Amino acid sequence: MELEKRKCIPCEGGVPPLGEDEILEFITLVKGWVVRDNKKITREFNFVNFKHTMSFVNEVARIAEEEGHHPVMHVGYGSVEIELWTHAIDGLSENDFIIAAKIDRI
Repeated sequence: MELEKRKCIPCEGGVPPLGEDEILEFITLVKGWVVRDNKKITREFNFVNFKHTMSFVNEVARIAEEEGHHPVMHVGYGSVEIELWTHAIDGLSENDFIIAAKIDRI
């Protein structure tokens, strides 16, 4: 299953979030990401300076806009922490893992 080749499907709610077994299956496909309370996935990325950090942030923003699925990003001088979850269902969906895989390819 090549997540980075998939497209996000708009989620307006009304569907259940992924269950623990599904989350465990997907998390093995996105190395370095951590599951938080079975509701979010997070990962920290480190860079040598602010310019590289912002270049990465801008590329994440481009992907998020293309996919219509947006992460929360905590930006520091040489680091970015990204949080992904599907707000409409207050939990994880396949979209979160698709975006994580695409971010990993940057």
